[in-house]
Amino acid sequence: MYNSRGGVHTSGMETEGKSAKKREETRAVKHEVSTPPKENEHTMSARRIAVIVGASSGIGRETALRLLARGYRVYNISRTPFKGERVKTIAADAAIEGEVEAAVKEAGEDAGAIDLFVYSAGFSMAAPIEHAKSGDYRYLFEVNYFGAVEALRAAAPYLKRRGGRAVLVGSLGGDMPIPYDSFYSSSKAALEMLAREADLELRPYGVRVSALLPGGTATDFTYARRIYSEEESLTYAPSVKKASAALANMEQGGMNPSLVAEAVIKLAARPNPPTVSAVGGKNNLVRYVSKMLPERVTDWFVRKKFNQR
Repeated sequence: MYNSRGGVHTSGMETEGKSAKKREETRAVKHEVSTPPKENEHTMSARRIAVIVGASSGIGRETALRLLARGYRVYNISRTPFKGERVKTIAADAAIEGEVEAAVKEAGEDAGAIDLFVYSAGFSMAAPIEHAKSGDYRYLFEVNYFGAVEALRAAAPYLKRRGGRAVLVGSLGGDMPIPYDSFYSSSKAALEMLAREADLELRPYGVRVSALLPGGTATDFTYARRIYSEEESLTYAPSVKKASAALANMEQGGMNPSLVAEAVIKLAARPNPPTVSAVGGKNNLVRYVSKMLPERVTDWFVRKKFNQR
């Protein structure tokens, strides 16, 4: 169209152009709203990250399930995979030097940081000290203690990035002896001190480390215990049998692993967590009383509890 001066009449074209532009902008806004953003490196790192050594079963698995329900991104490090697609398993054997360390580093690099680190791997053996095989008790310490050392060392740089928490799952057996499960008790006592020492060192970086001590807990851990036979235990055989049976009954009649898992999460959520604590009021009382009483009294109680002379 032309105007009265012979020029091009542009008002209609400008209006149509502006309308078309506005329609395009509206479509773009609608597309942006209706299309959810893809998860990129930034959004992944913004999620809370948990790394659990030993989440394929027992207390570790229950902890993983509850963390998933709370929106955590969870990594499992174990020899066997976690049953479920929402947890990424990195295969590693805590008894083989370097494997669990490499696995924790892999998880840390993949996630960018670690908010919660849990060490829940463990092994137990019922055997008389006199006849215990070196390979057995060295394996136990590799899983229960040295694996925890390697894993915690590897996790430390990633915990420091966001002021994370570390929980090492110990046992009341680290405070009181368990007849013929001496190496297990010794390893758990060492784990308690590791938590206390690590907390001293990492506290200035905003990281807190705690040891959580369950009592008897009903898991398959009972059935994985290595119990020495009569031929291996020799004259100690009747006592080993009584002690291991009492321990199995104590565990299978004990607390549900879900309660321990909740205790792990609550402990990690505390702004100023204790370095060592038991699970539940009864176990905390037992721990307190055992420290107040003379050792000979505690040992007498343990002998009676495990049917020992």
